[in-house]
Amino acid sequence: MKFENSYHVRAATVEDRQDLANLIHFETHVQRHLEWRSALDWLGASPYNVLEKNGKLVAALACPPEPPQVSWIRLFAVSSNVSPENAWKALWSTIEDEMKHSGVQRIVSIPLYNWFRNLLENGDFTLIEKVLVLAWSSGTVLPPEQLSTSINIRFMNKEDLDSIEAVDQAAFTPIWQTPRFTLEGAFTQAAIATVVEIADEIVGYQISTTTSRGGHLARLAVHPEFQGQGIGYALVRDVLLRFIERGAQSVTVNTQKNNLSSLAIYKKAGFLMTGEDYPVYEFMIK
Repeated sequence: MKFENSYHVRAATVEDRQDLANLIHFETHVQRHLEWRSALDWLGASPYNVLEKNGKLVAALACPPEPPQVSWIRLFAVSSNVSPENAWKALWSTIEDEMKHSGVQRIVSIPLYNWFRNLLENGDFTLIEKVLVLAWSSGTVLPPEQLSTSINIRFMNKEDLDSIEAVDQAAFTPIWQTPRFTLEGAFTQAAIATVVEIADEIVGYQISTTTSRGGHLARLAVHPEFQGQGIGYALVRDVLLRFIERGAQSVTVNTQKNNLSSLAIYKKAGFLMTGEDYPVYEFMIK
């Protein structure tokens, strides 16, 4: 696709890896999706397009679908030589055309910066919800343990991933589901990853990472058939105790504002609202 005379849009290739890395790491206008995979890991997936000016790579937009029918904006990065508005206009038009023939129903993004939020709002994206940030601080007294003897919490292993994916798919709506490939990456990067078993069946799991002050509870899911029985709280309490043993000063977690059951679990375990939140925007493919 041609955009003015000196601009050209094309699909990214593996040969673009170094130019993309420079764009991501050294430019000011860079929006990356917060996930287990880096923006460069998506090279080879589609759509992942770049914008060239006079033959030089100056911008990139990637939103390969995962899970099917849902695409998160994985990357939008722009060189200082191009305005974000012009780069977005050029790249988004090609992405939108591709999506209309791909079966993808929606494109979703959590803008981390006001300049990108403005681009989404001007491009007919709609605010659909907010992700809240909560934090637990050392010294907070945890409520008493409430596990029954029939519930077993143990460390996760790689052989659990198929069962964990099944729990994840059942527990979340499509835009929040995590496919097995991504779960495997999350597991390998985890500081603490545990599962809950009942009668040798995995019914819940959590994956946490480390931060400069302690930990971050990155993923928590309980199968809907077993929700309301204290399993989610047991997982949260258990991981807090493990972080306490490591000397953590704080543990953070994110959850949707409308996920009242998760909010109740975290508040029960001593998490407090930080006042920080992130908007979630959606574009429906027509």
